[in-house]
Amino acid sequence: MTQAQPPGAPRARIPGPKRPPSSVPRIRAGLWKHWLWGGLALWALAAAVTYATRNTTLLPTLILLGSFLAPGTFVLWAYERHARDLGVSLMLGCFAVGGILGVLGASVMEYHLLHPSLGMFVGVGLIEEAVKLGALMYVLRTQPRVRGPRAGLVLGASVGFGFAAFESAGHAFDAAVGTQGIDLRSLLEPEVLRGLLAPFGHGLWTAISGAVLLAFRKPNGRHRFAAPVVLTCLGVSLLHALWDSMHGIAIWIVARLTVTDLPLSLFADGRLPQPTGTQTHLLTLFSVGGLVIVSLAGVAWVRQLTHCDPSWRNTP
Repeated sequence: MTQAQPPGAPRARIPGPKRPPSSVPRIRAGLWKHWLWGGLALWALAAAVTYATRNTTLLPTLILLGSFLAPGTFVLWAYERHARDLGVSLMLGCFAVGGILGVLGASVMEYHLLHPSLGMFVGVGLIEEAVKLGALMYVLRTQPRVRGPRAGLVLGASVGFGFAAFESAGHAFDAAVGTQGIDLRSLLEPEVLRGLLAPFGHGLWTAISGAVLLAFRKPNGRHRFAAPVVLTCLGVSLLHALWDSMHGIAIWIVARLTVTDLPLSLFADGRLPQPTGTQTHLLTLFSVGGLVIVSLAGVAWVRQLTHCDPSWRNTP
């Protein structure tokens, strides 16, 4: 019989099996806050130095900082809160590869398929949302186990934010370099506006379509284009089209309220000829109000998807 050890006697420790070090890089908690505030400070410093020195070699730095600050912040936040089990590599792949492929594919298709018309924005919405969803599928082609609404929301948002970052960089460059030379004011204003609106645009729409796409993904990795997937893609394309055309819609509404003779060219031209003070205020009200309504519709759609997915409340 074994005798009981007296109280206070040292006990032998049997070492357990050692776990191999994880090959997945980890991101420390709260990094998105440092990215946001540090990046904002660097962007403001770059803007001040560029404005003071008129050094055109600083334009790429200013454009890239402003274009990637808000999208990168939201991708880091989404990873820390809801996607640590998916891995950093997959998130970065969706952001970079998915974003670049989305911008390139959308540019090619819009160049060949779209022409100036009243329905042009509908075509833009359909093309860009379909291309972003295709880019997400391409990135996930070697990840058959990645499926479910939560993964679709996070990875779809990463593709959308990557698309938004590269697209914003292009628009900022076009705004800065004009026929009259470098215009810093035309560069800074769109960057600030796009940064503020980034959470309610491409990232939000692709998160919705990605969630439904991966919810119907088969265990072997193949995608099912069931009716909910197709209808969701059409729905987010409609939100996209409404967002892009809201300025023209606001012009049409203001013209209907204040002008007796209403030419249809107002919507296509995107401007009111010699607007009065009342028309200018109404145009701002309807433009901003319309964007708020579209944003709230997208946010409500995302919240409904998260409430329907129990795993969202038990994320890592």
